[in-house]
Amino acid sequence: QIYCVSFKLFISRPKFGLILANMKKISSGRKKKFDMRIYVLVLSYSPLTVFLYRSGFARFSHHTFSISSKDISNNYIHLTNVAIQKTAETYNAEVGCKWELTNLKLFFLSKHGVDITEKIFLDIQTVLLRTLMSVQKIMINDKHCFELYGFDILLDDLLKPWIIEVNSSPSLTAENEPDYQLKTCLIQDTLDIIDMERKNEQGFLDDQIGGFDLIYANDQEKHVSYLGCFNPKLGR
Repeated sequence: QIYCVSFKLFISRPKFGLILANMKKISSGRKKKFDMRIYVLVLSYSPLTVFLYRSGFARFSHHTFSISSKDISNNYIHLTNVAIQKTAETYNAEVGCKWELTNLKLFFLSKHGVDITEKIFLDIQTVLLRTLMSVQKIMINDKHCFELYGFDILLDDLLKPWIIEVNSSPSLTAENEPDYQLKTCLIQDTLDIIDMERKNEQGFLDDQIGGFDLIYANDQEKHVSYLGCFNPKLGR
């Protein structure tokens, strides 16, 4: 089973900013902490042009969640990083500690129904865009550059998404075969959009390229999300 947490945010303002989440309530039962890794491709900040990748994954902790004081320093409970979880004695490399985003979406559909699930993923897409918009005016823009971001998302007990952090040049190391397939397709689709060979002479961007969907361009935002939907490049 999985759970969503209820938490408070404390925001301070050092040089790069800091957000800390203080877990205070979880639902009862045998459950584990998870967060999501979402991939976003920004072609330009001026004008803002953003693609969202349909596929991603949820990362799970290896141990049952606990807020007991004796477990506060247990990284296997509180941190979902694969680099940490795979050092657990009972870690199974073939199974791993990830769900593909499509499987997570199916879980939400079975538990919460279509309307709530669609709202969850549209809300995630919206908070990704708002984050990029918030820094749009201060980002150095070069028409010859792009950035692939890895957004880490947490859901609270009301199924509201919160951004944990934004990773530039996220790790594309694969842990198993499905992970390898996902990241290989992600790289291929990214290169197709970047179009280094200049095959797209007109410079027109399709609404969908491989597993990427164009969610913001020409000051227009898409109000439908295909996050967690079928990825034609990946085949699932």
